[in-house]
Amino acid sequence: MRMDFQRKLPIPQEVKQEFPLTEKMSQVKADLDKQIQDVFEGKSDKFILIIGPCSADHREPVLEYISRLRRIQEQVSDKIIIIPRIYTNKPRTTGQGYKGMLHQPDPEAKPDMYKGIVAIRDLHIAALRDYDFSCADEMLYPENYRYLSDLLSYVAVGARSVENQQHRLTASGIEVPVGMKNPTGGDLSVMMNAITAAQSSHTFIYRGWEVTSEGNPYAHSILRGYLDYSGHSVSNYHYEDLLRVNELYAKTNLVNPSVIVDTNHNNSGKKYLEQIRIAKDIVHSRSCNDDVKRLVKGLMIESYLEDGAQSAGEHVFGKSITDPCLGWDKTQQLILDIAEKV
Repeated sequence: MRMDFQRKLPIPQEVKQEFPLTEKMSQVKADLDKQIQDVFEGKSDKFILIIGPCSADHREPVLEYISRLRRIQEQVSDKIIIIPRIYTNKPRTTGQGYKGMLHQPDPEAKPDMYKGIVAIRDLHIAALRDYDFSCADEMLYPENYRYLSDLLSYVAVGARSVENQQHRLTASGIEVPVGMKNPTGGDLSVMMNAITAAQSSHTFIYRGWEVTSEGNPYAHSILRGYLDYSGHSVSNYHYEDLLRVNELYAKTNLVNPSVIVDTNHNNSGKKYLEQIRIAKDIVHSRSCNDDVKRLVKGLMIESYLEDGAQSAGEHVFGKSITDPCLGWDKTQQLILDIAEKV
């Protein structure tokens, strides 16, 4: 093989033993999991905001951002459940560029996967221990999920991964909600098939074991827009799009029909400031139709301390080094505006 095997990495159980959760942290997460699951089951009418940087790049600004989310969560707790995005893996279309903290805990240093595993677990632990937030991450690599499985309350499967069999089968064995994004080409049947697979039981190979999954009743759709045949962004968050997804769910035997709408990516045409308008448009659509209100459980928003994006070497504290994000002032106002309307 044309690979240089650098070193054998510790298995998740070993990392969890070295960096364990306290009993209090586990209880906080269990309570949050129940609140989130109640929303997906229709037992709670709270609105979910999965919000945070496009990718977590440095520990300090991410935790500063999360500390601010904690303060605003207290203001809107009767209406909104905030799930911070701590996305520690960054999918790259060509495989080039910054791949996230798992690969590079220091974005300007060489990749170091062991340091990355320790860094991402430490960051998620700090969010739970210090700010009572169990967070969201993207499952870019199914075999790595267990390094964080005791910390995450939400998992996303990206547009490039949603057709992959291993992602679908692993999602079927996860206990928390897993969002399956529509693929980059926009075919909603791919997304619906992924949800069906994730909600079903399977026997498969996972981390060298033969395992049988129970099926995940909280697997659901994430609408993120798509690219048409000529490479132009097409949105799929509009009222008519939501009705269409509701009809697709009605033709299945899936439980807990749910949608999270990603306000960025191809829904915004990667114009990050459009997220404000799009979020308000979706909240308005929910107010117009009870079926849409039941279906749309929340939003996914890319936000950080500073507006926009920078290159890795610019060192602006809390400014994204991947996709542009909403800055904090705009984010705070948007959360308060949403809380008034839901």
